Amino acid sequence: MKYIGAHVSVNGGVASAPLEASQIGAKAFALFTGFSNRWTSKAIPAEQIDLFKERCETFGYSPEVILPHDNFLINLGSPDPEKLAKSRKSFLDEMKRCEQLGLTMLNFHPGSHLRELSEEECLDRIAESINMTLEKTKGVTAVLETTAGQGSNLGHTFEQLARIIDGVDDKTRIGVCLDTCHSYSAGYDLATKEGYDETWRQFDEVIGANYLRALHLNDDLREKGSRIDRHASLGAGTLGGEFFARLMRDPRFDDMPIILETPNPDIWKEEIEWLYSLETLEEGAELPVFPYTLAPVPTKTANL
Repeated sequence: MKYIGAHVSVNGGVASAPLEASQIGAKAFALFTGFSNRWTSKAIPAEQIDLFKERCETFGYSPEVILPHDNFLINLGSPDPEKLAKSRKSFLDEMKRCEQLGLTMLNFHPGSHLRELSEEECLDRIAESINMTLEKTKGVTAVLETTAGQGSNLGHTFEQLARIIDGVDDKTRIGVCLDTCHSYSAGYDLATKEGYDETWRQFDEVIGANYLRALHLNDDLREKGSRIDRHASLGAGTLGGEFFARLMRDPRFDDMPIILETPNPDIWKEEIEWLYSLETLEEGAELPVFPYTLAPVPTKTANL
């Protein structure tokens, strides 16, 4: 079974997230448990924690289909000692917030060398940062997100992710979330049948299919290999409808959160419905009308 959802708002507190998800027909969801652009966040009130858990149970969201995202300031491979210390402290806080909410995963961008460290040094530093955090927490898996490779960001090749995983001591608490926009922009040809098959073959060979914990399902405004991170609504980008149909028919991605970070929340409900309509569509059959045709895409695009 596919668990499709979106990265929903927490305006009004984290307890609003499962409610927001239920209103768009989501079977999974992502959220920020605190501020997305600050080093620290206020403690989650006890009543919000209780209400979050209650609503998750009411609407049928188990921890296995909820994918929180850490804040954007964190760089676990930072070459700057002060920023590295802040990042590690903030990442630990993010993990502990997940523990409080009873969640089992935390999704994050691996890190950036800022052209002041070698790739290898930065990747090893990221692994060290993860180890430090896992030693101080329990029950929450650190989920590395694939990146587009924009600037000096790492995590855009499967080999880079594999090196980080190799450096993590507790292999039971490390995983990967593949972002379809990011990986296509990084050069992995998900759009064609041959490229799709080869991408997942490489993932299994280099990283290991057992480490895949989640997907971010986004179309891409840029071409394959652009190394630019610009999400598009489904059908408004370069990946093509056949890719989404192929993925929805692929049983390898059952029983994990598949999260939309497409830039127009107004059509998330339609995008989710459209994706589910592809599950039973025979290969080669005409695709249903893209949900993108229902509303224009905002000029500002997500880059989660």
